[in-house]
Amino acid sequence: MRFLAPFDMISVVSIMFKATQEWVKQAEYDIDTAEQMLVAGRYLYVVFFCHLAIEKMLKAAVTERTAQPPPRTHNLILLAQLAQLPVPQEHTEFIGKIGDASIVTRYPQDLSQALTEYTEPIARLYLQHSKEVLRWIKEQLP
Repeated sequence: MRFLAPFDMISVVSIMFKATQEWVKQAEYDIDTAEQMLVAGRYLYVVFFCHLAIEKMLKAAVTERTAQPPPRTHNLILLAQLAQLPVPQEHTEFIGKIGDASIVTRYPQDLSQALTEYTEPIARLYLQHSKEVLRWIKEQLP
């Protein structure tokens, strides 16, 4: 039997909670769905699924950092605070912006008006920035 010297055991395995992994998987599925909605020309749903993806990735962070299930909320700012993430300013601003947009895209009072507000270029911007935020949050996980 060979004993390892201390320097032979440097490798550290990073393991996420199973619940965290599930949130990450769902967030990735939702951002893929947002991309498909862009291709289909369903721009309101691009924004909706971008918000949903960020929400789920933040719930992954809450789960991983607190070892507790996240609250049932759509409030991205609250979730970021609960996860105790040092969110960069540009991501904080976007999280607030997409949080406001999610109300309109989830429950439009006037569908025609919402469809004129959320055009293809706007949807592309939301998708691009959402991917950046998701990448950043995921980097904060083990």
